[in-house]
Amino acid sequence: MSGDTAKLATTPQQIPPKRRHRGGSGTLWVIVVLLASSGLIRIGDGAGQAFAAATAPQEAEAVATCEPAPNAGALLDELRRRESVLATREAALESRAQTVTLAQSQLELKLAELVAAEDRLAATLARTDGAAEGDVARLVTVYENMKPKEAAAVFSEMAPEFAAGFLARMRPDAAALVFAGLEPKAAYAISVLIAGRNAAAPVQ
Repeated sequence: MSGDTAKLATTPQQIPPKRRHRGGSGTLWVIVVLLASSGLIRIGDGAGQAFAAATAPQEAEAVATCEPAPNAGALLDELRRRESVLATREAALESRAQTVTLAQSQLELKLAELVAAEDRLAATLARTDGAAEGDVARLVTVYENMKPKEAAAVFSEMAPEFAAGFLARMRPDAAALVFAGLEPKAAYAISVLIAGRNAAAPVQ
């Protein structure tokens, strides 16, 4: 027994140094790898947290900018209302412009008709005046060829204004014979009217 005990006691000393060295270095390597992995994991977590912390404000800002304003609906309704009001005013202005254009066209047509009617009236008056002037001239000739006594009897029945118009157109010698046959009051009234017409006429 003592011999076996001695062999057992010496057994650990007889283990080759290389095996003992290899086992220790393998365990140490495993520990080193585990520590390194743990450090990398911690570094990764820290970097992730730092990246998340750095990008969080930007994401929050982006979300904040994308969120609609609280009164966006009211503003949209107000814009639509104003657009409707502007469209209504534009339609009213366009309708008014069309009405003005139509009225202007009708006014121009009426003006053309009035001008044409005025021309026709002027032509008619010219013909009438010419006819009346011809009639008066013929009557003057008739009175001049009448006997003075008969002509004086006709002029004494006329209104002084009417008689003065004829006597003023007659030849002076024929008018003098008619005046001689008139009553003094009639001759005086006709003479005043003729003198007043001549006084109103321009000298030059």
